[in-house]
Amino acid sequence: MRKLLNTLYVTSENGYLSLENDNVVVWQDEEKKGQFPLLMLEGIVSFSYKGASPALMGECAKRGISLCFMTRHGRFLARVCGEERGNVLLRKQQYRLSDSPEHSCAIARNFIYGKVYNSRWSIERTVRDHALRVSVDELKNASRHIAEQLEPIAVCDDLDRLRGLEGVASAQYFSVFDHLILNQKDNFRLEDRNRRPPTDLVNAALSFIYVLLAHDCAAALESVGLDPYVGFMHRDRPGRESLALDLMEELRPVCADRLVLTLINTKELQGKHFQKQAGGAVRLTDEGRKSVLAAWQTKKKEEITHPYLKEKIAWGLVPYVQALLLARHIRGDLDGYPPFLWK
Repeated sequence: MRKLLNTLYVTSENGYLSLENDNVVVWQDEEKKGQFPLLMLEGIVSFSYKGASPALMGECAKRGISLCFMTRHGRFLARVCGEERGNVLLRKQQYRLSDSPEHSCAIARNFIYGKVYNSRWSIERTVRDHALRVSVDELKNASRHIAEQLEPIAVCDDLDRLRGLEGVASAQYFSVFDHLILNQKDNFRLEDRNRRPPTDLVNAALSFIYVLLAHDCAAALESVGLDPYVGFMHRDRPGRESLALDLMEELRPVCADRLVLTLINTKELQGKHFQKQAGGAVRLTDEGRKSVLAAWQTKKKEEITHPYLKEKIAWGLVPYVQALLLARHIRGDLDGYPPFLWK
């Protein structure tokens, strides 16, 4: 089992990363701000525009440390990849299955089943824990409509129809998402899901954490030898990590959405942590990003019982376990891909 180590987040927009012996060194305005042993890192995510030295990038690639570059607002730019060491037979089978609409749908429907199932139970969890503070009838009604999509999804054999079923369930889920926000209603409201750019505080927080989750899913897929750019639900597009987007679907409601709700409801995220730009886009401030990143790291260390393995693992290992299960299915060791079903 992969050991869950630390991820180094460099939030300073003018920070520069270099290699010194076996350490990554963070520089700012030619002043050393800190150094961290590579041995203790599983990933580095930089929000700086200055980048990193070739020596550090090469060493990260050699050691299998994910080095990812983002804009200061959290948009993905690039990931450093070294010499390909993935299982060539596994990847060839992945490409064959991806080229087949029938096989693609058989895998994709399990990703979407997991997403819809988890969306429903996220609503049910709120009803259970906060029945006196929410509109139980509205939430139960949405939960029932979402549940109605599960059986058609489980037997769907057409990707376009699958996308339609997923769209219906997602619309129901986000139609009541605002009811899951219990505090700070003056600042945090969600009328609909919007992005590129997000135009309200809730969507800005969701989009930022989705980027972090996609990064972890891509790193997990690479670690088991799969190509994160070749997906089944999300089709090929230059520069898009389609399989990472597939894998994160079932994890959005439980890893990302629940964390955003927790940060808002516990007031760890407040209106002061966001800024509205001239064009209407809403972004996290530097302080806001640091708060979210700290919470993300803490969340990844919390333990759960994996629903398929029936073993206790850290949340941060869930993408790696799911990537491993997907690889085993593609190899033919498992009859189907078992989605992560949270409850």
